[in-house]
Amino acid sequence: MSEAKVLFIGAGAIGASVAAWVAESYGSVWIMDVGETLAALRTGGIATYQFAAPERTRRTMHVRTVDRPGELPDVDIVVLAVKNYGLEAVARQVRDELGDRPIIVSMANGIDNQRLLPKFFTKVIYCVVGYNARRDAPAVVGYHGKGPLLIGTPDNTLGAELRRVQSVLAHGCPTQIVDRLQDVVHTKIVINLANALDALVGHGWRPLSNFAAYQRLFTQTLWEGVRIVRAAGYREYRMPGIPSFGILRLATLLPGWLIRPVFRRRLQAIVMSSMVQDVELRGAQDTEIESITGYIVRLAAEHGVSAPYNGTIYRLGREKFHPGFTPMRCEEVLAEVERERQRE
Repeated sequence: MSEAKVLFIGAGAIGASVAAWVAESYGSVWIMDVGETLAALRTGGIATYQFAAPERTRRTMHVRTVDRPGELPDVDIVVLAVKNYGLEAVARQVRDELGDRPIIVSMANGIDNQRLLPKFFTKVIYCVVGYNARRDAPAVVGYHGKGPLLIGTPDNTLGAELRRVQSVLAHGCPTQIVDRLQDVVHTKIVINLANALDALVGHGWRPLSNFAAYQRLFTQTLWEGVRIVRAAGYREYRMPGIPSFGILRLATLLPGWLIRPVFRRRLQAIVMSSMVQDVELRGAQDTEIESITGYIVRLAAEHGVSAPYNGTIYRLGREKFHPGFTPMRCEEVLAEVERERQRE
C-alpha cells in the first residue's frame, strides 16, 4: 500500500501541532485553513514549543498548504481539527469536493461530531486528544506533552482504517486504538467542564478574584460531571496526565485549605483553554459551551441528577458570552450556584 496522503483541516492549537509533528518524519502531509492563519502557515510554517523548555524545544515545520479540499482529490485521510460549532460547514465542503472516499478523523470535543459526521461520511474515526496546547498566534503553538491521541469508533468497526490512521498519526505522537470510545469521550468531557468555568472567571487571562472560591467551583463542577456520566452508564477511562475520578472525588471531601497547595501547583500547569481564548481574546459568540457543558446539563436532566454547578455555569455562559464580555468574580459565580441549589 502506498503512503497515505493526509490533509489536516484547521490549524488551531491541536491541528497545527499534530500536523507539524507528523510532517517531521512523514512526507505526505498537507494543511488547510483560511485568512491570516493560512498566510502564516505559508510564510512562516508551524512553530511549536514545549512550555517547560521553550527555547530548547522550539521547532518550525513547513507543511504544504491548500486553499480547499478539492486540491487533493486523491487524499486518503482527512483530519478535521475544527470545533463542533464549525464542523458542519467543513464537513459539507469536504463531502462536496472529495465525496465519501477518504477516511475522516474528527478531533472535536464532545459527542456532537458523532451525530453530525455520519450524515456525510461512512468511514468516520473519532480522536480524543489527551494533551493540552495553546495557540499563541497564528501557527504558533505551545504544548505540555506530545499526545496521547486515542482513536476509535462507537461500534468498534473500521479496524483496517483505524490501523492506517494510527500508523500515520504515530509519526507525530503516541496514538492508541481504543475499544471503549464512549467511555473515553465522556471521561474527557468531564475534564473539559472546566473550560466554561475558566472562561466565565477569566482564568489564564486575568488574576482570579478569590482562589478558594475558584477551587470549590472547579472541584465541585468536575465531580458533578463524574456523577452525571456515571448515572448515564459511562465508565472512567484512565488517561495519562488527567486526574482520575477518585482524585476528583477526594478533592471535594478533604478540607479546601488542606489540598490548596497541591491544587495551586496543578493549576499552574494548566494553560489558557481555547474557550477562554474564544470568549476573552477574540470576543467570539461561538464556543464549545453547548457541546460540553450544555450536553452535561441535558444528560443530567435525562437521568435525574442534580447539576447546580454546571447548570449555573451553562446559564451564565449563555447569557454573558458575547463581544465585550467582562469576566465574573469567582464569588459571584459561587453565589449564583448557591441560589440555584436553594431553588432545587
